[in-house]
Amino acid sequence: MAVGKIIDGKSFAQRIRTKVGDDVRNLKIDFNITPGLAVVLVGDDPASQIYVRNKNKMTIEAGMRSFEHRLPSETSQKELLTLIEGLNNDPEVNGILVQLPLPAQINEQSILSQINPMKDVDGFHVINAGKLATGSNGLVPCTPLGCLMMIKDQLGENISGKHALVIGRSNIVGKPMASLLLQENCTVTIAHSKTIDLPIETRRADIVVAAVGIAKMVKGNWIKKGAVVIDVGMNRLPSGPDGKSVLCGDVDFDEVRKNAGYITPVPGGVGPMTIACLLKNTLSAACAQNDIEQPQENK
Repeated sequence: MAVGKIIDGKSFAQRIRTKVGDDVRNLKIDFNITPGLAVVLVGDDPASQIYVRNKNKMTIEAGMRSFEHRLPSETSQKELLTLIEGLNNDPEVNGILVQLPLPAQINEQSILSQINPMKDVDGFHVINAGKLATGSNGLVPCTPLGCLMMIKDQLGENISGKHALVIGRSNIVGKPMASLLLQENCTVTIAHSKTIDLPIETRRADIVVAAVGIAKMVKGNWIKKGAVVIDVGMNRLPSGPDGKSVLCGDVDFDEVRKNAGYITPVPGGVGPMTIACLLKNTLSAACAQNDIEQPQENK
């Protein structure tokens, strides 16, 4: 039985990072500018520490400056806002990323809203969200951007008219993903916890993006033959008596692959693309802040 092609997110992300590195070198040679990314981590969440370490490593590998700010978990909102203000005013910092989640005493939205929108490389600021929703140029959330790039890498640049289903309506993935697909002239449906008969909606879709946070929710018989399935989920399930957990996505990979034309694995699919697109956004922000034309693939 033929099965869907696995989309290698690691390989694709490496190509993006290589291109970003080349463009960073050209920016240094032509304009004596080195993009800088500041990452702020509050607290000692183990997963966040791993993410920040990987971001720092890949930022340096791309030839950019990396500014790491690790703050104790008891940091106050006022203290964090003071740091953000300093980063907003630092000309060497082109991108600012505050690692989520934040401790309970800090209001995430208040913090994100204080980041200069031109340095908001996560694309979470309401101004960048509004630009995306209205089809204007702005910084786009990294995960949806990576998903779109993978979709177009498989189906070609023209995905106009495709029926796309986004499962999940978060501000981080679901809503911006839908906006990006609309800009590509797809017919877009957003499904969520209140959707009636989700399998019927899914079977109509040429493109399925699952970002709902429920392990293996999307089943094989939900998928239209040949569809592109992008699994954004990152869930942990127990595996056997040793108590160790295994990573899985929102898609029942083995079953869905029997119908899908293309499918991302978990891990190794969307995850690597998120960091690659963060670097891409930082380069884009540096160019915009210095009134320099965007590199061709960053336009």
